[in-house]
Amino acid sequence: MNLNFLKNICISFLVLLVTFHPLETIALSHNWVAVPKSQFGEQFWDKNSIQKNEDGSIRVFSKFLPKSTTSITGDILYTMDIDCSRNAFRDIAVGAKEFNEFKNKDLEWKKPNGDKLIIGVIDQVCTYGTN
Repeated sequence: MNLNFLKNICISFLVLLVTFHPLETIALSHNWVAVPKSQFGEQFWDKNSIQKNEDGSIRVFSKFLPKSTTSITGDILYTMDIDCSRNAFRDIAVGAKEFNEFKNKDLEWKKPNGDKLIIGVIDQVCTYGTN
């Protein structure tokens, strides 16, 4: 009788744990790396999010922190692909509260055109991603 009682308590505890402990909290935390600042703000990319795409490009999460924020403007979260061989990028999705809130319909590759923050992300991610 004691063994069955103990067994039922353990099973009940396990069910409660699985029910109230969401699996999302087990996901890897972000490991943000800063690129050199610009006059517009700061840009970071996440080392833990790097993935190689089938076409050889690299997918990474990044976030932009504008120099001045208001209640309307805040951090901007990007899921971006980087083509290291062409020094190009494309934003796959953007978000304000979480990644991939809004999918980008324009998936054309773009050059950074002198944007120090994007150049910094491309340089660092390509150096890190090829090692």
